[in-house]
Amino acid sequence: MYSKKQHFTLLILAIFGLSTLDLFGQELDKIETVSQFSLEIDPITFALDGYSFHLRYSPKSCDHLLLGLGVYAMDMPEQLVDFNSKNKGKGWDVRLDQGFGLFAEHHFKQVHDEWFVGVQLGLQDYSIEIDGINGSSEYTNLLTMSYIGYTWKWENGLYLKPWAGFGYTDKISGSNEIEDKEYDLAPIAMFATLHIGYSF
Repeated sequence: MYSKKQHFTLLILAIFGLSTLDLFGQELDKIETVSQFSLEIDPITFALDGYSFHLRYSPKSCDHLLLGLGVYAMDMPEQLVDFNSKNKGKGWDVRLDQGFGLFAEHHFKQVHDEWFVGVQLGLQDYSIEIDGINGSSEYTNLLTMSYIGYTWKWENGLYLKPWAGFGYTDKISGSNEIEDKEYDLAPIAMFATLHIGYSF
């Protein structure tokens, strides 16, 4: 059962999600048939003992809209854990065990060409441990994020896609405590990475 706070948070997330869809509304009206698929990976996640696979598609009659879904996992780097001062230097080990994301992007020139903005709605399962205490805890977060990026594409279909995002996240289930220690969950989420993709 959700608490009153979680019900309120989910309502805010729903309102935010519906409002961001307005940015893509005109593009969605143009959809006829699928004309282009893309596959993307995030190589940083593989370096962090994880993975990241994303499927994207662009409708035939819409040169600016890119929709997609992704799955991802990784060990959270110490620098990212310590970014929250309440967790800094306390020995937390954090892993994003499984993330699922839905994405929508508006590319200002055309898909996979220069600047774009996007929104993500994600469901993310985490596990946490802390030095000196046996055991672990698990919790699930709901994430909504807006982001901006830039794409360099080559004629062979390969492209590079750095992007950075800013959003809101809230725990919807599980526990972020181990014995008397609490891993602080900041509501504001910031993230930056690089995707490598191939369109066909």
